[in-house]
Amino acid sequence: QVQLVESGGGLVQPGGSLSLSCSASGTIFSIISMGWYRQAPGKQRELVATVNRGGSTNYADSVKGRFTISRDNVDNTVYLQMNSLKPEDTVSYYCGAYIYTSQYDFGDYWGQGTQVTVSS
Repeated sequence: QVQLVESGGGLVQPGGSLSLSCSASGTIFSIISMGWYRQAPGKQRELVATVNRGGSTNYADSVKGRFTISRDNVDNTVYLQMNSLKPEDTVSYYCGAYIYTSQYDFGDYWGQGTQVTVSS
């Protein structure tokens, strides 16, 4: 009933830039927060960056100063601008959101993931 659709993944050279976007649609009453996470095969999913409705952000230390998260509350869309990319950033990135589907019902929702590859 709630869908998150991502775009922007792909191949980029070390030191380059890439931008990801994710739009939420479906039965949505309110989106409290949206964010980006990444997960390598056999590893735990880890936080990259999150932003709440008021604009407060949170970043992983590994991306601080290189990545910027932003949110369009009107269109229920979150973006991740990635600069100074490193080979270690090569992983699948997932869009996630904490969403109220009514005044009383809420939960976490995830996108399908998009691959980012940093290589020369």
